[in-house]
Amino acid sequence: MDEAIEGFFSALTRRRLKRSSFSGIVDLQAAINRYIAKHNEKPKPFVWTKPAAAILNAVNGNAAPSE
Repeated sequence: MDEAIEGFFSALTRRRLKRSSFSGIVDLQAAINRYIAKHNEKPKPFVWTKPAAAILNAVNGNAAPSE
C-alpha cells in the first residue's frame, strides 16, 4: 500500500509541483487541491497484481516463492 501512496505523491510532484513557483502556502495548497480534484474526476481503483501470500511475505521480510 505504501507504494500506491508514494506513487501518488511522486506523480503530484512531477506533474504539478516540480519547476513551479508559489507565492505562499495558500497558493501551494490551492495547486495541490486542484491536482487532487482533477485526479479524482476519473478515479481508478487500486488493483493488486500479486497474490496475498507474496505481499504478506514481502511485508514480513520473507522471500516470495518463485512460480
